[in-house]
Amino acid sequence: MSKDNKKRFTKKRKIFVSLLILFLILVGSGIGYAAHLYNKTANIVTDSHEKVGRDDETSPLRDGPVDPVEDNVSVLFIGVDDSEHRDSKNSRSDALILATFNKNDSSIKLLSIPRDTYVYVPEVNYSTKINHAHAYGGPLATIETLEEFLHVPVDYYVRMNFNAFVEVVDSLDGIRFNVPYEIVESDSGDVRDAIHLYPGYQLLDGEEALALARTRKYDSDVERGKRQQEILKEIAKEVTSASSLFKLEDVLTAVGSNMKTNLTFAEIRGFLSYGLNETIQIENVNLAGSGGYMENGGGWYYQVEEESRVQTQNELRYHLGLDSSETSNDFLEHPHEFN
Repeated sequence: MSKDNKKRFTKKRKIFVSLLILFLILVGSGIGYAAHLYNKTANIVTDSHEKVGRDDETSPLRDGPVDPVEDNVSVLFIGVDDSEHRDSKNSRSDALILATFNKNDSSIKLLSIPRDTYVYVPEVNYSTKINHAHAYGGPLATIETLEEFLHVPVDYYVRMNFNAFVEVVDSLDGIRFNVPYEIVESDSGDVRDAIHLYPGYQLLDGEEALALARTRKYDSDVERGKRQQEILKEIAKEVTSASSLFKLEDVLTAVGSNMKTNLTFAEIRGFLSYGLNETIQIENVNLAGSGGYMENGGGWYYQVEEESRVQTQNELRYHLGLDSSETSNDFLEHPHEFN
């Protein structure tokens, strides 16, 4: 593994641990204030708990229920825009990241699924962009679509909205970031040109950080992804700094009030070993493909290469300890191509 890759893994570990399981910081600190926050975290997770709506909350691609303490598991992170001016039931997903966890080697694989990926959506029985699935049927429809596409079980989900991002940054009194160029963007309430930033290293509040993270008109989707990673890194750095200790209650409140998950607090504690392991390995997994307009006027889509889809499927199944040779026509045989 190259030094650059090791550095990237270290950054991703810090980002992932900080944003996925904030309470790990509290559990390990061993002070009275942390005990208070530990209890608060338990209450927040309880209030945010929402079942996905499957028998025993178990994926049909599993032989039975799983437990993060004992088993290799997967978590789907769904980022949505369901601010007050939108109908939350019809919100599309703006970001989808599937994380698989392997207990034996303390490793995590992160698969980012492009929002415009052309897939079959079981909820509506036709193919469209994967980010539409949430609008059709919430987390369950999104999970079923991804399982259909990759034949990889999705054991848990965490759904968060843009309010969480804005409120977390504001609860930290902002983050310092080097804005690469002048931008003029709408805010989270879709107020046109409400955010105007100039190039340079500066303090950003939540709305400004979100605008910079979301903008796509000044560069490319690839650069947007890199920029988001750097912004998350700065948030993680601030969250884990000693100066932010007494801001963590506000951070937890911001996350909890804007999150839904089928994870229980006991199950979340099952991920403790990953957060405390200094040698944990985190690897990004990507789907190769190309984008273009469909000839029938159906809009712009990202078409994943079949070879890449199968390779990713096998890689994630192997990481979960599942037989990569197992296939199911019910989940795989939907070869939807551009017309």
